[in-house]
Amino acid sequence: MPSNTIKENQRKCQLSDGDQVWLFGYGSLIYKVDFPYLESKPASIPGWSRRFWQGSHDHRGTEKYPGRVVTLIEDQNAVCGGVAFLVDASVFKQLDEREKNGYLRFTIELAFSDGTCGMGLVYIAAPDNAAYLGEASELEIAEHICCAQGSSGTNRDYLLELAKSLRELGLEDRHVFDIEKLVCQIIQR
Repeated sequence: MPSNTIKENQRKCQLSDGDQVWLFGYGSLIYKVDFPYLESKPASIPGWSRRFWQGSHDHRGTEKYPGRVVTLIEDQNAVCGGVAFLVDASVFKQLDEREKNGYLRFTIELAFSDGTCGMGLVYIAAPDNAAYLGEASELEIAEHICCAQGSSGTNRDYLLELAKSLRELGLEDRHVFDIEKLVCQIIQR
């Protein structure tokens, strides 16, 4: 699959302006909400884990040195917490552009913090996309993050903003927090 997924998302997941859709955010969509929404609330999706395994050639890195950003991997014993945003379908034109570097939209069941459930969409960068960097040790990921920078800022800021936002939501994510700790140790050297 090519790294630019705009056309693929628009082809496979057609929406009509005026439709209202829940969107699940688990990475930068949690803290960089630069799109209009009608409502937001904490939510989670069972069976998925957040991992810094996706490359960012546009926002947090470059073609020559991509940053590392989060995607979701299937993990039947996990629950990934985040934020659900109720959006008008027209917002996906902007979001498809923002998430174009390997992310595809998938339909997923959301568990809202109030105990209710609903269907929504989530962007996931699967291993078959051209920007996928894959699994690495948390130390390797931390060292990589310390060196990457793109048009949206440093990769380090992405990590630190995500960790801060997860704490504000009361969410525990060992992968993110362990990498954050390692990045802070590297910076202090």
